[in-house]
Amino acid sequence: MKYLLDTHILIWFLKGDKSVLSDDIIELIKDSDNEVYYSVASLWEVAIKYSKKPELIGISADNLAKLCEKADMQELPIKKEHVFALNTLKLEDAAPKHEDPFDRILVAQAKQDKIMLITHDSKIKWYNEQYIMIV
Repeated sequence: MKYLLDTHILIWFLKGDKSVLSDDIIELIKDSDNEVYYSVASLWEVAIKYSKKPELIGISADNLAKLCEKADMQELPIKKEHVFALNTLKLEDAAPKHEDPFDRILVAQAKQDKIMLITHDSKIKWYNEQYIMIV
Protein backbone atom coordinates (compact mmCIF):
# COMPACT_ATOMS: atom_id res chain seq x y z
CA MET A 1 0.00 0.00 0.00
CA LYS A 2 1.09 3.60 -0.58
CA TYR A 3 1.00 6.18 2.21
CA LEU A 4 1.66 9.92 2.24
CA LEU A 5 2.47 11.37 5.64
CA ASP A 6 1.03 14.72 6.65
CA THR A 7 3.73 17.06 7.93
CA HIS A 8 2.98 16.60 11.63
CA ILE A 9 2.78 12.79 11.27
CA LEU A 10 6.11 12.85 9.46
CA ILE A 11 7.79 14.86 12.22
CA TRP A 12 6.25 12.82 15.03
CA PHE A 13 7.32 9.57 13.39
CA LEU A 14 10.89 10.70 12.71
CA LYS A 15 11.24 12.03 16.27
CA GLY A 16 9.91 8.73 17.62
CA ASP A 17 7.03 10.45 19.43
CA LYS A 18 5.00 7.51 20.70
CA SER A 19 2.82 9.74 22.84
CA VAL A 20 0.90 10.81 19.73
CA LEU A 21 1.25 7.96 17.25
CA SER A 22 -0.21 4.54 18.02
CA ASP A 23 1.92 1.42 17.71
CA ASP A 24 -0.28 0.35 14.79
CA ILE A 25 0.50 3.50 12.81
CA ILE A 26 4.20 3.28 13.62
CA GLU A 27 4.26 -0.33 12.41
CA LEU A 28 2.30 0.59 9.28
CA ILE A 29 4.89 3.27 8.43
CA LYS A 30 7.81 0.94 9.19
CA ASP A 31 6.36 -1.98 7.21
CA SER A 32 8.72 -2.58 4.28
CA ASP A 33 5.78 -3.85 2.19
CA ASN A 34 4.37 -0.30 2.19
CA GLU A 35 5.61 2.63 0.13
CA VAL A 36 5.86 5.69 2.38
CA TYR A 37 6.05 9.17 0.88
CA TYR A 38 6.79 12.64 2.14
CA SER A 39 5.73 15.64 0.10
CA VAL A 40 7.89 18.50 -1.02
CA ALA A 41 4.98 20.57 0.33
CA SER A 42 5.89 19.37 3.82
CA LEU A 43 9.47 20.54 3.34
CA TRP A 44 8.16 23.90 2.14
CA GLU A 45 5.82 24.17 5.13
CA VAL A 46 8.61 23.31 7.57
CA ALA A 47 11.00 25.78 5.91
CA ILE A 48 8.50 28.62 6.35
CA LYS A 49 7.59 27.74 9.94
CA TYR A 50 11.21 27.08 10.94
CA SER A 51 12.32 30.46 9.58
CA LYS A 52 9.69 32.19 11.74
CA LYS A 53 9.89 30.15 14.97
CA PRO A 54 12.55 27.43 14.93
CA GLU A 55 11.93 26.56 18.58
CA LEU A 56 8.33 25.56 17.79
CA ILE A 57 8.96 23.36 14.76
CA GLY A 58 12.25 21.97 16.06
CA ILE A 59 13.65 20.83 12.70
CA SER A 60 14.78 22.56 9.52
CA ALA A 61 13.54 21.50 6.08
CA ASP A 62 16.95 20.22 5.00
CA ASN A 63 17.32 18.11 8.14
CA LEU A 64 13.79 16.79 7.69
CA ALA A 65 14.60 15.76 4.12
CA LYS A 66 17.77 13.98 5.28
CA LEU A 67 15.84 12.09 7.96
CA CYS A 68 13.19 11.08 5.43
CA GLU A 69 15.84 9.75 3.06
CA LYS A 70 17.55 7.91 5.90
CA ALA A 71 14.19 6.31 6.77
CA ASP A 72 13.85 5.16 3.12
CA MET A 73 10.84 7.36 2.47
CA GLN A 74 10.14 8.46 -1.08
CA GLU A 75 9.91 12.10 -2.07
CA LEU A 76 6.66 13.19 -3.70
CA PRO A 77 7.23 16.31 -5.79
CA ILE A 78 4.45 18.78 -6.50
CA LYS A 79 3.38 18.30 -10.11
CA LYS A 80 1.03 20.39 -12.20
CA GLU A 81 -1.53 17.56 -11.99
CA HIS A 82 -1.54 17.98 -8.22
CA VAL A 83 -2.19 21.69 -8.62
CA PHE A 84 -5.04 21.01 -11.06
CA ALA A 85 -6.50 18.45 -8.61
CA LEU A 86 -6.99 21.28 -6.10
CA ASN A 87 -10.01 22.30 -8.18
CA THR A 88 -11.65 18.93 -7.51
CA LEU A 89 -11.51 19.25 -3.71
CA LYS A 90 -14.82 20.11 -2.11
CA LEU A 91 -15.44 20.66 1.56
CA GLU A 92 -18.73 19.41 2.98
CA ASP A 93 -21.33 22.15 3.57
CA ALA A 94 -21.04 21.92 7.37
CA ALA A 95 -17.23 22.05 7.30
CA PRO A 96 -15.35 24.63 9.36
CA LYS A 97 -13.30 27.13 7.38
CA HIS A 98 -10.09 25.53 6.15
CA GLU A 99 -7.67 27.51 4.04
CA ASP A 100 -4.35 25.82 4.84
CA PRO A 101 -2.61 25.59 1.45
CA PHE A 102 -0.25 22.86 2.64
CA ASP A 103 -3.11 20.62 3.77
CA ARG A 104 -4.96 21.24 0.52
CA ILE A 105 -2.01 20.28 -1.70
CA LEU A 106 -1.40 17.13 0.37
CA VAL A 107 -5.04 16.09 -0.06
CA ALA A 108 -4.81 16.85 -3.79
CA GLN A 109 -1.60 14.83 -4.11
CA ALA A 110 -3.15 11.88 -2.29
CA LYS A 111 -6.27 12.01 -4.44
CA GLN A 112 -4.44 12.44 -7.74
CA ASP A 113 -1.85 9.73 -7.08
CA LYS A 114 -4.19 7.42 -5.15
CA ILE A 115 -2.00 7.43 -2.05
CA MET A 116 -3.53 7.22 1.43
CA LEU A 117 -2.83 10.45 3.35
CA ILE A 118 -2.19 9.76 7.03
CA THR A 119 -3.10 12.80 9.14
CA HIS A 120 -4.14 13.83 12.61
CA ASP A 121 -5.79 17.03 11.36
CA SER A 122 -9.51 16.83 12.06
CA LYS A 123 -10.28 19.53 9.49
CA ILE A 124 -9.03 17.36 6.64
CA LYS A 125 -11.83 14.83 7.18
CA TRP A 126 -14.27 17.43 5.85
CA TYR A 127 -12.90 16.90 2.34
CA ASN A 128 -14.58 13.48 2.42
CA GLU A 129 -12.05 11.97 0.01
CA GLN A 130 -11.40 8.24 -0.02
CA TYR A 131 -7.63 8.67 0.31
CA ILE A 132 -7.66 10.22 3.80
CA MET A 133 -6.86 8.32 7.01
CA ILE A 134 -7.40 10.28 10.23
CA VAL A 135 -5.38 8.86 13.12
